[in-house]
Amino acid sequence: MKPLVGFSADAAKAEFELEKQFDAKLNRANLQQWLKRLSAKPHHVGSPGSKEVAEFIAAQFKSWGFDTNIETFYPLFPTPKTRLLEMTAPTKYSAKLSEPAVEGDETSSKAEGGLPPYHAYSIDGDVTAELVYVNYGLPSDYDTLATMGIDVKGKIVIARYGASWRGIKPKVAAEHGAIACIIYSDPKDDGYWRGDVYPKGGFRNRDSVQRGSVMDMPLYPGDPLTPGVGATKDVARGPFKQAKTLTKIPVLPISYGDAEPLLKALTGRVAPAEWRGALPMTYHIGPGPTKVHLKLEFNWDLAPAYNVIAKMKGAERPDEWIVRGNHHDGWVFGASDPLTAMVSTMEEARAIGELAKSGWRPKRTLIYCAWDGEEPALLGSTEWGEFHAAELKEHAMVYINSDSTGRGFVNLEGSHGLESFATQVARDVTDPQTKVTAMERASARRASTGGKVGGDLTIEALGSGSDYTVFLDHLGIASLNIGFGGESESSGSYHSNYDSYDHVVKFEDPDFQYMLATSQLGGHMMLRFANAQTAPWTFGRFAQTVQGYLNEVKALTDDMRRQTERSNELIRSGVLSLSADPRHTYVTPDAKSEVPHLNFAPLENAMTKLQASTKAYSALKTDGLSEAKSQELDLVLMKTERALTNTTGLPRRPWFQHTIYAPGYYTGYGVKTLPGVREAIEQRNWKEAEEQIVIAAKALEAYAAEIDRATSIVKR
Repeated sequence: MKPLVGFSADAAKAEFELEKQFDAKLNRANLQQWLKRLSAKPHHVGSPGSKEVAEFIAAQFKSWGFDTNIETFYPLFPTPKTRLLEMTAPTKYSAKLSEPAVEGDETSSKAEGGLPPYHAYSIDGDVTAELVYVNYGLPSDYDTLATMGIDVKGKIVIARYGASWRGIKPKVAAEHGAIACIIYSDPKDDGYWRGDVYPKGGFRNRDSVQRGSVMDMPLYPGDPLTPGVGATKDVARGPFKQAKTLTKIPVLPISYGDAEPLLKALTGRVAPAEWRGALPMTYHIGPGPTKVHLKLEFNWDLAPAYNVIAKMKGAERPDEWIVRGNHHDGWVFGASDPLTAMVSTMEEARAIGELAKSGWRPKRTLIYCAWDGEEPALLGSTEWGEFHAAELKEHAMVYINSDSTGRGFVNLEGSHGLESFATQVARDVTDPQTKVTAMERASARRASTGGKVGGDLTIEALGSGSDYTVFLDHLGIASLNIGFGGESESSGSYHSNYDSYDHVVKFEDPDFQYMLATSQLGGHMMLRFANAQTAPWTFGRFAQTVQGYLNEVKALTDDMRRQTERSNELIRSGVLSLSADPRHTYVTPDAKSEVPHLNFAPLENAMTKLQASTKAYSALKTDGLSEAKSQELDLVLMKTERALTNTTGLPRRPWFQHTIYAPGYYTGYGVKTLPGVREAIEQRNWKEAEEQIVIAAKALEAYAAEIDRATSIVKR
């Protein structure tokens, strides 16, 4: 019998039998039917389509035996009323800013009432200036521009999508003095360089535009007007222009069809090789002679966000909540993102409902959530999490998220105390294409790219970008993000008019097998958490992983010290100087302050304590505990993740309270581990780095103390 975390051998046998019954109840026909229905019309937050989708989903959950209601919040959600982009020099060109219908895509001609291409939470603006090409618009790209003597102050920048979250591009542009930002999709990243474009293939065609939010979500996600407070109808709000997360400059997305004339007219320096995309031209940086006029105006309204909340009360431990979520809103039709995983989540809930109707009841309470408003700013989940913060901190054992899914490899991300649990579930789900387990296929992929051969999977850390954010980063609730992917051509339709049912069935998951596998993956997780004798936490991989993070920040400091000493020596010796060749003028970099020897002892001591606590708990057996002792242990285990939070939050962004995982200030979605320490080092703020080392160490000590409490309960 394969072992299961939290189960005795006999209990594991019963659990496997239950999961076998669950699998037999899953039906691919439901996935096809629901996906076609839910993606039939635009359904962005605040739209009639979104309300219809929420009401349909709620009706299904009710029919499956869940106690279901719709909770509505009212966040700020701007929609466009003026979008104008034109080249005024050296020639005239007016951008189309539209996505025409394509042959073979039934819904692409039915976008009336949907959102046109735009960026949510861009400010209004009317500006005219010379254009500068800034590659991906990363901080390092502006460093490169500086070495070339190119300044973007007073200019409009054009950046290509990729390499960072889109909201970072206008943020960094504004910090360097740009007055507007245009973001386009280069065919090298998700267009014809990758494969045939839609509708012949799945990749982005010349008219396709990636919509999206550019809110400064590394400060805080959710409603810009009510940070930390649920955006109910009557809650106090300030003026929208005072919201800290709005962009500082106007921002607009365009297609590569609209970008090509603008870029083609640029002169000046030829872009470095790594900056060049796949458009048929030489990439120049500018500035000039391309001059563009950008005008944007928005309706700054509150929009209703409809969250579907469905509960099945636990028979034995109703105060322990297992929360599962996926969002239902899309930028337009949203077939791939999010509905591929939304219908998978619905089907797993339906099958669990069938089990309940046959007499089974979960030990713990199951809560299924269909979120609205994820696309603009994680609106629905954040407002619900903030509104219910106290009871969630008291009762929520775990949050399990999905967003979209498709053909390929299992994806597991989340809290490392749940790594053994998550990989065991992947071990017991079959990959539809290869017929080996999902874990075996993912392990083979890891080995093929030079990674470890065999053994358990490791799960990735979470940053942001989906609805787990409020649970993990703000409330300290252990979280997982799950799905499949890697072989779909979904990037070509992402956030466009062509994210449609037809695109999904042609290029992403034609036979719905991976959507069904996602139902299995999520369903098995819910059942195991619902039925485990003891909450399925293990701590060895967490301790090992955090030790790796500590080694990384120490190595980062050492590398910065060596690089600084070398660069300063070259500057002092005159090796780095201005070139006499005007075609290759480089600015001498400023000397950097020396990197001190930081005191990592508090973190090292905390890790020593954590490893000892972990070793002591790992040596115990927890499957023979009495019911009373098992419940007492659960209450400790479920709150270990809370110990990793710091109520004062990260520097300059107090909403983010987790000391181990957070989205990076300049990555947006991408995770920064030991974020307070790492980012202080990266920003060369040595005093803050020392302070954050102590804060992180105290959090790890508190985590170890919770493990010690768990150990004492088992031993008592």
